Amino acid sequence: MPGGFNMEVLIAQQVIEDRVRELGGVISDDFRGREPVVVGILNGAVFFFADLVRNITIPVRMDFIRARSYGSAMESCGKVDITKDIEIPVEGSPVILVEDIVDSGLTVAAVVEHVMELGASNCSVCALIDKKERRQCDVQIDYLGFAVGSGFIVGYGLDYNEKYRYLRDICVLKPGE
Repeated sequence: MPGGFNMEVLIAQQVIEDRVRELGGVISDDFRGREPVVVGILNGAVFFFADLVRNITIPVRMDFIRARSYGSAMESCGKVDITKDIEIPVEGSPVILVEDIVDSGLTVAAVVEHVMELGASNCSVCALIDKKERRQCDVQIDYLGFAVGSGFIVGYGLDYNEKYRYLRDICVLKPGE
């Protein structure tokens, strides 16, 4: 494997597809009669976001926000910057934030606070992965794909230094031997 890493499949593509379909159904039921704004957190959530929205069967409005708390290392830097804001109005609307992974919790907590400051009626969190091993703040995940333990994971939007997002499976990245 280039870069001195090996990978082991943790969650296969078909399992991901099945779970995303289930989440789309639950969200559709929970928000029936309302038109939520579904906001993807860039860059990592883009694949999950697209697949999720295609599995939601009610009208939604869509937008993106970019918030970063990771640099090039495998550790959170502890600081959250919003570098691209939501462009459609969310005031008075329910918002569903779509995130690839909740790790430290810092990014999601900061974005939820920001969305509420913009006047959303409420803000739900839909995360593909919940990884609590490095959690630094409490966050509520309303719609969860998978809970995982330790290890650095990549694929299906998750990256290491902007690499491996394209993988269809979610894999554990391990140092090469």
